[in-house]
Amino acid sequence: MNCTVAAAGPWCTGIEMKALQPALTDLKESMFACTWSCPQPDPEELCAFTDTYGSLRLLLSFQMKEARLFIPEWCARIESFLHSFSSANARIKIHFKLKFSQQSVQRDFRPPECVKKGCWCHGGHPVLGGRLPLSIPPEVMDHGLFGELSVQPVTVLSPCVLQYPNLATQLTDIQVLVCGPSNVPFTGPSTLLQNLPAHLDCQELGLHGLHCSSSKDPVHRGGTVYTVEQENCEDPEQESGLPPMQQSLLLYLFLQHSDPFTYQLSDMMATEVLIEHHLEDILNNNRQAVTTALQTELRNSLKPQNHRKKDQEKLRSAAEVILSSAVSIVSCSSNMDFRNACLNSMKVCVCQVHDTHELSASLCESLRRVTSWKFTPRSGCYSAQMEEHPDSDEPTRTEI
Repeated sequence: MNCTVAAAGPWCTGIEMKALQPALTDLKESMFACTWSCPQPDPEELCAFTDTYGSLRLLLSFQMKEARLFIPEWCARIESFLHSFSSANARIKIHFKLKFSQQSVQRDFRPPECVKKGCWCHGGHPVLGGRLPLSIPPEVMDHGLFGELSVQPVTVLSPCVLQYPNLATQLTDIQVLVCGPSNVPFTGPSTLLQNLPAHLDCQELGLHGLHCSSSKDPVHRGGTVYTVEQENCEDPEQESGLPPMQQSLLLYLFLQHSDPFTYQLSDMMATEVLIEHHLEDILNNNRQAVTTALQTELRNSLKPQNHRKKDQEKLRSAAEVILSSAVSIVSCSSNMDFRNACLNSMKVCVCQVHDTHELSASLCESLRRVTSWKFTPRSGCYSAQMEEHPDSDEPTRTEI
């Protein structure tokens, strides 16, 4: 199989192919033992790429000949890695094209827009956490890793529901993705992160329970995924046909490294490999600090959601009082014109209401529909064009 990696565009401005060539040669020899020199890529495809994105800044071609590497999960693993890489590098668009035997795959990877003007806010809003310095264990220093090492956490809760403060939400999973100093995701599993739920205070986080899930979903490969346990209780929102909006929390751990004696590209690449290879040793050496920092970041990220739950409980209690009062007033009135006027103003179909119970159920559904879809414009999520019609909820309801 002939493989080509090409890069162009403003994100890689300043990269010189001549300076990269020695490092790329070393990379192929050290990481791709089963590769061979490869003929030049298809000129037409390369020309179409440069016409769209400008002159090439990087071109790496190699050939893989071992058939055992092309297992059924191979393509899914590559797509999973590119998905993780794209989510951690918002400025880079990735075009993936695969032709092998009778298989043909073509897909574009680009991170969801956190704030996209004129559209529904499909993504989340990144929240920058506190930077945590990490101490390098002596045994890792013996392998050549020196300098200063730290981790920068960033959390993203998606999809965004800030415009609907009364809409019920449900956190279903938490994913932790560790990225190296060059923002390349580390794909290897971490024992410390897999055992993290046992050391977290779920009650403080407002969670019923948390456990690491060995998901077979290719999208979750390369990161540690935790499934959030849900309470076994009947939710009136679900009974009314309004299931809660399911959300996911993505926690990035961006490792940052600085060393005044590491300035060559080959040295930086070697440092990246060392950090990934000894990641478990580094995390274990800072176990208590890392666990405390993750507890803090998760608590801060989930705090708005916990406030939302409390506000919804108050709203639900108030709605019960409103509902009881409205049903009592309407059902006890002997004035038919008054009753019909009330039912019409509350958008309750008179022909479907035959007794007090049906009246209560119909009013409950109407009241819950109005309160749940209350729209609060947010400049960071909607453009001015969208905010001109804050009372129209049909487009946004459809997109949700």
